[in-house]
Amino acid sequence: MAEDPCVLEVVRQLDKACTEAGFFYVKGHGIPETLLKEVKDITGRFFELPYEEKTQIKMTPATGFRGYQMIGENITKGVPDMHEAIDCYREVTKGMYGDLGKQMEGCNQWPQNPQKFKVLMEEYVAELARKIMRGIALALGGSPDEFEGQRAGDPFWVMRLIGYPGVSTVNGTNVHKNDIGCGPHTDYGLLTLLNQDDGINALQVRNKSGDWISAPPVPGSFVCNIGDMLKIYSNGLYESTLHRVINNSPKYRVSVVYFYETNFDTAVEPLDTWKTRANGTKKFERAVYGEHLVSKVLTNFVEE
Repeated sequence: MAEDPCVLEVVRQLDKACTEAGFFYVKGHGIPETLLKEVKDITGRFFELPYEEKTQIKMTPATGFRGYQMIGENITKGVPDMHEAIDCYREVTKGMYGDLGKQMEGCNQWPQNPQKFKVLMEEYVAELARKIMRGIALALGGSPDEFEGQRAGDPFWVMRLIGYPGVSTVNGTNVHKNDIGCGPHTDYGLLTLLNQDDGINALQVRNKSGDWISAPPVPGSFVCNIGDMLKIYSNGLYESTLHRVINNSPKYRVSVVYFYETNFDTAVEPLDTWKTRANGTKKFERAVYGEHLVSKVLTNFVEE
């Protein structure tokens, strides 16, 4: 696989993007553009429903933190986020991960309206995420299946279907301009694949100089970024970059975010390949992904 010149060039580009930015675009991925549009459209139709209908699948700790959040219920570093969302996780049965997974036990609450919601959403980009991780494994100097088996052979996944209200205008004045749709944060796992509305420039990434730069949508593409666990695996060579969302468009913005993670109970630590690329200095000790996820989830939601 790695000897193919085309593969080697993709691996080189992946390595450059992960080293310099932690964010990159993926095109030519094989997922039909019609499907990318359909998942955003059906998400938008759900958010258009009356509040009373949306809260039929309301998220609570008792649901394993799965379900609908109204605007302001999601918290980033103590500040309410100006978005609504449906949160979904790989389903966890009772006792599946012992005490480690107790907080995340539950089944996803998929909307009954619009129809086909569950069928359309489940794992629609899982295989693409796995392929990208094979390229990242090569970029780090490992084998293509470095993230299989005990690391991510049985991957956990998270999906957030998010709606960001647009800016309103009253008497010629923008109302709620520069509200933080989602506050500055890093992602928790391996790889994030973002399918965002075309024509609305809202995602911002902090570069190495500390400036916020836009990551505008490119039709038919995914915006991808690495997460906290991949930062550890790479021994800090790949940065889990801070990003945020500010929707200053008058249009309502939808994004469908798929987080591809390690196995839930995996103890993550730098790969052996870090020795050849980090001057022999190990920067991170091991972290258990499930513990990291639960600690974040418990601080990201305020119940009414």
